[in-house]
Amino acid sequence: MTSRPKQAGFFLIEAMVAILIFALGILGLVAMGGTAVSSQSDAQYRTDASSLADAIASQIALSVNRTGATAAIKTANKAVSLAAFAHNPGGLTCGAFAGGPTAPGPVLDLVNRAQAVLPGANGTYQQIKINGAGSFNRVEITVCWKTASDNAPRRHTVVTYVN
Repeated sequence: MTSRPKQAGFFLIEAMVAILIFALGILGLVAMGGTAVSSQSDAQYRTDASSLADAIASQIALSVNRTGATAAIKTANKAVSLAAFAHNPGGLTCGAFAGGPTAPGPVLDLVNRAQAVLPGANGTYQQIKINGAGSFNRVEITVCWKTASDNAPRRHTVVTYVN
């Protein structure tokens, strides 16, 4: 009768532990890949929002009336033309912005483009606040969006001064 070595089957246990560790590593990589894809999508939306806000600011700066015979008339014309660009100037949070839409076509086209490019963006998710000459012609542009997985809207705000 031969006796079995005391370590019989130990290699099988080592192999099972190694397979378990390997499987956990693979599952971790799969989860990390999903997170990377989600982060990349969020970065794309932030880039799009930044690009749209910059385009709106540029369009406003190009469209302002700076004409007038005197400095006072130029300042007054600038303030009046800037005021026409206000879009949903009331309210504090995305989705609760209130007020009228902006009148000038190119700026309104860019605001509407935000709704087409960004998920969950609607008419009350975009805001352009104008503070006249007393605030150095401050223009604040807020672009908001909300993906299906978000509980709260995300926002990108650009503040610029039009001279």
